[in-house]
Amino acid sequence: MRVRVLGAAAGGGLPQWNCCCNVCRLARTAPQRVVPRTQSSIAVSVDGQQWALINCAPEVLAQLQREPTLQPRGHDRHTPIQSILVTNGDVDHVAGLLSLRERSPFRLYATPEIHGVLRDNPIFNVLAADCVQRCDVALDSRIELLPGLMATVFAVPGKTALYLEGDKVDIGAEGESTVGVEFELDGQRLYYIPGCATVTPRLAERLDGAAALLFDGTLWRDDEMILASVGQKTGQRMGHMSMSGEAGSMKALSDVVIDRRIFIHINNTNPVLIEDSPERREAEGAGWEIAFDGMEITS
Repeated sequence: MRVRVLGAAAGGGLPQWNCCCNVCRLARTAPQRVVPRTQSSIAVSVDGQQWALINCAPEVLAQLQREPTLQPRGHDRHTPIQSILVTNGDVDHVAGLLSLRERSPFRLYATPEIHGVLRDNPIFNVLAADCVQRCDVALDSRIELLPGLMATVFAVPGKTALYLEGDKVDIGAEGESTVGVEFELDGQRLYYIPGCATVTPRLAERLDGAAALLFDGTLWRDDEMILASVGQKTGQRMGHMSMSGEAGSMKALSDVVIDRRIFIHINNTNPVLIEDSPERREAEGAGWEIAFDGMEITS
């Protein structure tokens, strides 16, 4: 199994277009200390020829341009991308679909709830029905995402996308609106969970023994955006647990056996993005890697 990180940042990317926080400033002026990143997405393959995308970021065209293995071959229209699976309805995970409208066939996998969100927005009709097959994925069912590669979509604690929020927001609910993905090949399991509000005992049990985990690394601390004066919401209010602290993911997953653990979907305010920061040293000391665009994971 081969996984390529197309984008490692959370919504807005790094640097964020309108942000002057310390991390964004360094990404613009000192890229050797803070490497710029695009919004979260990965590509998966078992043979290097056929690929699946998990989430489809707004920068998907630039991401594909960087990756020769994902580019067309031959003398006519072609794509090695056979399927796309989206884990929720967030803008940073579905907006890129609009850039893949040139009538190349692929399968689009999502839970029935997320497919409903896409159907309710007529702009996604640019994905012609005779080319793009929309496939419902039931929770905890196994699908063959690519020939020989099985994937299971499962609920993780989260919340609905911001633009779908109503008067009451159910944070931490487990359902079809926020899912993780388990990939299985030759007895090896790899997990991609870009959004998670808390690690439940059931989730920790599922992850135990994994070959690799790419996990929600949105914020270092829950009040990070407030302290940076760029927002008023905590990580919990956004449906993301922090990396650090007693309620953080590093603590929650410290006793879970995982061969390789990687933070992805990292917000532009997160100091762990600074290569020489104390936060980076703490995360790495706890056994975590920090994802970057172009990172490759094999299992």
